[in-house]
Amino acid sequence: MDRLDFRFFKTYPAFLCLAVALVLSPSCSPPVQQPAGPSADYSEAAKYFAEGKLDKAIDRTESMAKGSPPNGFTDRARVLRAIIFSGKMKAYRQLADAYTKGIDKTKNPQAKSMFGAQRRDDLQHGSQTALYLAQAARDLTGGGTLPKDLTLDAPYPASEGPAQIPLLDRVVVGGIVSPEEMAAAALDAQRKGIDDALGEALGGDRALARNTLKGGPAQLDTYKFSIFLARQLWDGAAIFDRKHLHDPEKYRTLCGEADQAAKIALATLKESPDKNRAKEVKKIQDDIKAGLKNI
Repeated sequence: MDRLDFRFFKTYPAFLCLAVALVLSPSCSPPVQQPAGPSADYSEAAKYFAEGKLDKAIDRTESMAKGSPPNGFTDRARVLRAIIFSGKMKAYRQLADAYTKGIDKTKNPQAKSMFGAQRRDDLQHGSQTALYLAQAARDLTGGGTLPKDLTLDAPYPASEGPAQIPLLDRVVVGGIVSPEEMAAAALDAQRKGIDDALGEALGGDRALARNTLKGGPAQLDTYKFSIFLARQLWDGAAIFDRKHLHDPEKYRTLCGEADQAAKIALATLKESPDKNRAKEVKKIQDDIKAGLKNI
């Protein structure tokens, strides 16, 4: 093969530049503009949510939820966090209640010890999650109303949780389960909790949520979402009642946030009166009042 004569390129410098460019660049297409800032952060958080990486989704939305300064993704982040904390709290409540029953039923000392340790862990994690939920709710309802045009902007989880958790059914009757099975039950409970929280936030069940979110972001109904918050906060308060951790101060905190959400739900009925919805709100408010008297 003859040697390449570089005198040719010295004579034609423009041709040399073009040749080098063609070698180094496989195409002449302009670079794709990647999302940046809050848009990129929220997009990544939503991806983590879909993958079931809830802690990463929470971390990614933390600064957005603080709203300093608020931007177009602040309320979306707060809604997503409220969903995540609600789902996780549901899981911890279900797990703690199952292990409480298992402790009473099992005759096996080792199982009793394992169930007791797991119950303590679940109550501890559940209490912290309930307080995070209270903060997320306060961010959304602090002005005495919910922001207009709230949106649930997240895909339905890729891995759907079970409707029932057979392992916990075994725990409830005092059956023997391995540590690995307990870990699997915890994961199933979390997936189930998130799926159920999505359905309830949209005013239905997980099937409604699955079908709705296929079409992209879903605008939230103010009444349905405020009553959802009220119920989740009321459920969270139970972690601090006499049967569980018995922390009156935190119990009152959760009840206060639940009552605030209930008042917002009731206010929506002034323009569109609905007797059934009014009864629904009153039931929650009556439960809160009764609970505060007994704490």
